[in-house]
Amino acid sequence: MKRSVPWLVLLASAVLEAVWATALGLSDGFSKPLPTVVFAVTAALSMLGLGMAIRSIPLGTAYAIWVGIGASLTVGWAMATGVEPFSLLKLLFIAGIVGCAAGLKALPAPKDAPRVRSGD
Repeated sequence: MKRSVPWLVLLASAVLEAVWATALGLSDGFSKPLPTVVFAVTAALSMLGLGMAIRSIPLGTAYAIWVGIGASLTVGWAMATGVEPFSLLKLLFIAGIVGCAAGLKALPAPKDAPRVRSGD
């Protein structure tokens, strides 16, 4: 169970990435206070979670999943709320991004991969 915690943190961070990206768009160049605050808080929490996740998940894998899931959720939300037009092709490509992220998660972790630790 403990091995799944970094993946759950990474998933939560990816969701927060979608929140901050959406808030960034709503902030109108940081001129609207509430979306600007939501952006700042969720961006910080998202980065913190990504930083925590890469202690156990290889950086390249974690970043690809974080970006892929976050971007997919952002586009999905924009289509659901009418900000972006719905398209079956767009949905297909988003499903491809999510499928690739799931594939990265499914790959076996190398047992002899070097880990960079602070203070080493």
